[in-house]
Amino acid sequence: MSLQKIAIALGCAGCLIITAVSAKDILFPQMTPDKGTYEKPFGKLGKKTKAPWSATTLAAGVNGKPLKGKVVTVVGEIIDFSCYTQLGKHGTKHRDCGQKCLKNGQPIGLLAKDGTVYLLMDEEHDQRRDGLTTFRTAAIENMAYVMEVTGTLSEFKGLNALYVRGYLKK
Repeated sequence: MSLQKIAIALGCAGCLIITAVSAKDILFPQMTPDKGTYEKPFGKLGKKTKAPWSATTLAAGVNGKPLKGKVVTVVGEIIDFSCYTQLGKHGTKHRDCGQKCLKNGQPIGLLAKDGTVYLLMDEEHDQRRDGLTTFRTAAIENMAYVMEVTGTLSEFKGLNALYVRGYLKK
């Protein structure tokens, strides 16, 4: 193969990669969610609250002040944050793998219709730290489903984190 053909092939491959990872697109859109749509989510996760942060989060903040946050509701597919951001994997075909990853501690994500990815976590600081929450279990059960998720959005240098309430162990 000539150098010219190799250069053309590499250029085409580069264009495909750039197209596949456009900032506001869902990677590999052919990998569709298992249940729910962005217009009609399968279910709801999270509890709507008036205050963005719980008492334990306020107490844990540096000088009693966590970062700014606002209560929002976002519709998106529950994903394994690590597999999506590393490989673009999501949807029905990735459900079993994603569930295994979440069971083994990989971060939980939410993939919005516009391609925005949110890191999902329990909001209650002390209970989260001490293993007294069940949000991870709810996320595992809803892996690859489009859900309506309510929580406190905290944005920091390009990272979108959504802290979800309502999953304290009883």
